[in-house]
Amino acid sequence: MSSNLARQALAELIGTALLVATVVGSGIAAARLSPNDVGLQLLENALATGAVLVALIIALQPVSAAFNPVVTLVERWLGVIGWREAGALIAAQLAGGVLGTMLANLMFDLPAVMISSKPRTGTGLWLAEIVATVGLMLIIFGTARTGRKDMIAVAVGGYITAAYWFTSSTSFANPAVTVARMFSDTFAGIAPASVLPFIAMQVLGGALAALLIRLLYPHPEQAAAEITGPVKGQPS
Repeated sequence: MSSNLARQALAELIGTALLVATVVGSGIAAARLSPNDVGLQLLENALATGAVLVALIIALQPVSAAFNPVVTLVERWLGVIGWREAGALIAAQLAGGVLGTMLANLMFDLPAVMISSKPRTGTGLWLAEIVATVGLMLIIFGTARTGRKDMIAVAVGGYITAAYWFTSSTSFANPAVTVARMFSDTFAGIAPASVLPFIAMQVLGGALAALLIRLLYPHPEQAAAEITGPVKGQPS
């Protein structure tokens, strides 16, 4: 692994870990602080997640700030990175997500790993994951294509905060986050049986988004190159 790819993988691991720690940790805190108000719990969880996305993308974007295997796969589909790079980044995202869940559990004096018993299933939730993922990809790559790389963090944070509310699934839209949330039997958890259908819908959403990106934006590779680092062969 090249030094540049290693730095990108490390950034993806750290960023995804902190993202998931926020998703799970704020969910636990919300359930404890507002035990009788599910709507308030969701608001607290959504605001924390949107805010941390803004902070993490701003901080890690100069190295790599996808934190999401679907983003990485769309980059691969658009020809910006190779399978070797994509595989390394996705592995780092998945590992970071699980680490983030374990840290959140431990911070709230829970076992590091707890398999979730919370089912999330049904055609409405699966459709919501397609919609959430398509929207997220369009926000990311569309913002980059306008030349406003500096606004990606705000756009993504705002979109995810909103998508918590307008999608019935509360917008997981991220396979690494979905897998990680399986290991916390708390407000943010998802039962193992619900994970694969969610991931399948997220990947489908990513494929649809890649098609739309090619239709909407000429030279989409220029936008894709802004997301997780420099174009291969160019200096970082």
